[in-house]
Amino acid sequence: MSEQYEYVPHRLLRRRVRDIASGTEGELMAVVNENVSDSVAHEHWVELAYIRAASGREFTTAVDNVEPAWSS
Repeated sequence: MSEQYEYVPHRLLRRRVRDIASGTEGELMAVVNENVSDSVAHEHWVELAYIRAASGREFTTAVDNVEPAWSS
């Protein structure tokens, strides 16, 4: 099995973003290509966005769910 994750560059890193799945806003801390497989024989990789909400707690979402947060 190869590495479990690798960092991926993203244009919105360190910017305010919104998770369209939950509606939660926060700062995009990292985008990681992560091996989430449960088997050595079959690897399954997904790109996850790590977002830090106003509470300071980080959560993950699919990178496709991330969009810029627009201030009103």
